[in-house]
Formats: sequence, structure tokens, C-alpha cells
Amino acid sequence: MQTSRRRFVTLMAGATAGLWGTSARAQRVIKYAHFQPAKTDQPNHAAALAFKEHVEKASNGSLKVDIYPAGQLGSAQQTAEGVRLGSIELAVLHEGAITGIYKTFNIFGIPYLFESHQQAYTVLDGQFGKDLAEDMRKKTGVRLLSYADNGVRHFTNSKRIIKSPADLRGLKIRVQPSPVYIEFVKALGASPSAIDWGELPAALAQGTADGQENSVSTILAASLYQQQKYATLDGHIYGQFGYLANDRFFNGLSSSERVIVQEGVDRATKIHRDMTRALDLGAQKVLSDKGMSVTTLTGAEIDAFRKAAQPAVRSYLETNISRDWTNRLIATAQSARSQG
Repeated sequence: MQTSRRRFVTLMAGATAGLWGTSARAQRVIKYAHFQPAKTDQPNHAAALAFKEHVEKASNGSLKVDIYPAGQLGSAQQTAEGVRLGSIELAVLHEGAITGIYKTFNIFGIPYLFESHQQAYTVLDGQFGKDLAEDMRKKTGVRLLSYADNGVRHFTNSKRIIKSPADLRGLKIRVQPSPVYIEFVKALGASPSAIDWGELPAALAQGTADGQENSVSTILAASLYQQQKYATLDGHIYGQFGYLANDRFFNGLSSSERVIVQEGVDRATKIHRDMTRALDLGAQKVLSDKGMSVTTLTGAEIDAFRKAAQPAVRSYLETNISRDWTNRLIATAQSARSQG
């Protein structure tokens, strides 16, 4: 009788432990942060919803995804720091925020590096992108799970058509507070104004800045076409988002859960890229429909911009960021370009 009672207690303890284990797994929550509105026409949010659907279904509930759109967990820099420290499990952050925790990411500020989306994907999805991600993981504790589009960046202004670097002279161009962007605009002969994003619409409306540079998606999201008449599709920088995860969190997942999370990121990245690329490729019509005068540059005209701007930015990056990573990126991009 006593033996049976002990066996019953042991079985119940095991069953209870199993239930607690199931409950604990079910309570594993991934806080997922991004910075676009919670609308399905926004690439960040559409991608986040796809990630959530896949991860929760494939994990049979052992993983739960809570999405925090529109910067709900703080500024981009605060969110990047949150991922580094582990208070946020996963975030989709633009290149400017990433450079705050990993300085080497500044190398993607080299202007006129890629001539097409496919060239960028070849570099980022290949060995170069993998090596850079591993360097970032080792130095920061942040795992870069994938690279996604933040839109190809173009110039807009309120003064005149721009078809050559000479046309930029005398214009005050807003740039994000970044030495790389400041060097870039200076090399083209314009006057860079480092203005925080939140102050940009007012700066354009008041004439503090004559123009700015951003992707089509950003121009639309912030309604910058209301203050900017002219757009020049020079495609000077391929903007990026990084899908970032805290490395301790990721390594704490089971092997099957790590696969599920990476699969979710891969699905999200495809949606993110496809939606943003469609806007980039439709830039002429999209911006014209908003009343802007749109100038599309020829290859020769873009080459004139490249020759004017790239040497100065390259020199800055080699001196202040990393000669090795800068030269390796340029060489890898040139190889991708030669492959078509």
C-alpha cells in the first residue's frame, strides 16, 4: 500500500512537472518591435504579421509573438540597445540605428554602390553579408538574422530640377545626423543640414532645408511631397533594415525553435523586400501621381554623381570605420555588378 502511494505521488509529480514545462514553453514571448504604422500596406507590419503567424503555428504555441509597431518600445536607438541588452527579443531596425551599436554598418553609406536590387541581394545574402553578421554578433551580442529593404534613396527639393552634381550647389539638403551622409552631400557641392527626423517636415516647410534624401516609401509615409516639388531618381544609397535578435535569447531556444524563428524571418524578409522593391520600381509614377516633377537619371548621369561623391565617402570610411570592410564591400559589389 505504501509502495503504491509512493508510486502515485511520483507519477503525479512527474505529470505536474510536465504541465509546468508545457506552460513555461507556452509563456515564452518574443517582443517584436518595428517602426512603421500597424497597417498591412506597410512592409514592416505586413512582414511582422507573417512572422507571427508562422512562428506561433509552427511552434504549436511554445512561442508567442507580441508585435510592437510604430516605435512603441522607444526610439530606434533605445530599441537597438534593448535588443543588445535582451529586454527586446527581436526588432527590425534601419541602418542608422544599427550603426549606433555596430559602427561597421556605416560602410553601407557608400553612395552609388549598387545598380539594382538583385546586386544588393547578391552581396547581402552571400558570404560578405554572412561574415559581417557574424562579426556583429561577436562584437555586440546581437544576431543579424537577415537584411531587408529600406528603399533606394533619392533626392528631393523645392527649388529646381537636379540632373548633375552642379545642380545641387547652393542647396541646403537635410541629412540624417551621420558623418557619412554629411560627407556625401558635401562632396556633391550642397550644404548638408543634420536634422532629426521628427523636425524634418517643419524644416522643409520653413525653408531651413531646401531638400532632403530618402526612399519613396518614406517620402509617401511622411507626405514630404507636400513641401517638395522636385524629385531626382539617382538611387544613391540602397537603404536597409536589419532583422535583429538578442543572441542569448536565440541560443536559449531549442534547435527546432531556432529553425522556426529563422523560417519566420525568411518569410517576413521576402514580403518586406517585395513590397518595398515594388515602390522603388514604381517611383516615377508614384511620385508623379503626388504632383512631383520627377527626373530619372541616365547611367552616364549617375556615373557623374558617383565620381563626385564616392571617393570622399570611401576615404572617410577607410579612415574612421574600417579600411578592410570598406574595400571588401566595394570589391564584392563590383563583382556582383559584373555578374549582371
